[in-house]
Amino acid sequence: MTGEVAPRRALFFGDSLVAGVGDPGGGGWVARIVDACFARGVPLTPYNLGVRRETSIQVAARWRSEARPRIPQGADARIVISFGANDTTSEHGTLRAVVEDSRKALAGMLDEASAIGLPQFVVGPAPVDDREQNRRIEALTEVFAAVCDQRSVPFADVCEPLNECPVWMSEVAAHDGAHPGSEGYGKLAQVLIERGLLAWLTEPAASR
Repeated sequence: MTGEVAPRRALFFGDSLVAGVGDPGGGGWVARIVDACFARGVPLTPYNLGVRRETSIQVAARWRSEARPRIPQGADARIVISFGANDTTSEHGTLRAVVEDSRKALAGMLDEASAIGLPQFVVGPAPVDDREQNRRIEALTEVFAAVCDQRSVPFADVCEPLNECPVWMSEVAAHDGAHPGSEGYGKLAQVLIERGLLAWLTEPAASR
């Protein structure tokens, strides 16, 4: 097959929320954002690179090898990064990733992407059905926001609005404590649109 149906490429890196775990349709928020891009007249070639249970450290370790074959020379490509909730999970009394390691993972990933001219957008971790863990998620959100601010990378805090969203919190509680259903993913997609992800994905490369 020859030709490019959608020359703009978007790579979505992250964990199970990127993968859309819990959505009966399988698309999660990523598919909804891609659909909104097409509706705006900007087709994308999307790559969903979400892996369930991965921490920021694990995503940062694999992203270069997975991005390389998906970004041909001269392509208009950009990456969306979304992780953090798994970092704040306590297993056997120990956090899966300490805050400083999470910060370094995100900072390193952003710096590597910038070095090869790849624009980035970061989505903060979403709340779960655990108040204590949500306090850790809120703290990590602030750390991630600061990392992005230092590099002028757009950042979307989704913890605060989803904590106040009855649909998100009720679906998360009704499922496995961490993943919503179809309507919850729709709410997350709407938050991300309101916080600039759709505009960022559809703006011309020349405006960067």
